Amino acid sequence: METTLLTTDKDPMGAAIADYFNHHKANRLQVFSSQFDEDEIPVRQLFRNAKTMPLLERTALQLANGSILDVGAGSGCHAIALQEMGKEVCAIDISPLSVEVMRQRGVTNARLINLFDEQFVDTFDTILMLMNGSGIIGRLENMPAFFRRMKMLLRPGGCILMDSSDLRYLFEDEDGSFEIDLAGDYYGEIDFQMQYKDIKGDSFDWLYIDFQTLSLYAAEYGFKAELVKEGKHYDYLAKLIMG
Repeated sequence: METTLLTTDKDPMGAAIADYFNHHKANRLQVFSSQFDEDEIPVRQLFRNAKTMPLLERTALQLANGSILDVGAGSGCHAIALQEMGKEVCAIDISPLSVEVMRQRGVTNARLINLFDEQFVDTFDTILMLMNGSGIIGRLENMPAFFRRMKMLLRPGGCILMDSSDLRYLFEDEDGSFEIDLAGDYYGEIDFQMQYKDIKGDSFDWLYIDFQTLSLYAAEYGFKAELVKEGKHYDYLAKLIMG
């Protein structure tokens, strides 16, 4: 697994977050993929508060307990909500600009660190992976390394709260059947690249995983997967409990 950090010249999302925080507005944060049309992320949504978060995210924040690790924390919206609930949270991100904004926004424990950096040896009761938290796993072939890392970071009885989406709806025909190439790559493995103004990031792998596949991998590596809640559009929140 990649253990690198971003540099500011390759950190489009961090630049967008910093602009919005400092100037209360931001340009378009563009998203490119070889599998999809060009899209964009509304930067103001990265600053949402608990009241405007989707139900899956609010549910995860309620369930998170003990010492909490917020992975890929971005602007710190989840960490701030947890702090307001009186919970103990460590927020990490690989974006230096995002971490600086988190600190300025009042996130008590915000760190510039990669989840897979083995020099990061703290342990937690809850690992929170929201905004399609499965994405940072990248590809299914990284699942063994991911669960090994989770076992190192979780305390006995600890859990992961992760949301994701089942992209099978993209392959649904009018008659309700699905056209998925079972001989090809897993249909939830996507490549993305972001650009903000003249800052273009490197291409990266991003994983959307259906709950059944997630459950199978979890069981293989000693975790029990529970489907906590389903959203309105093939999205869901899962709780992975370390056995």
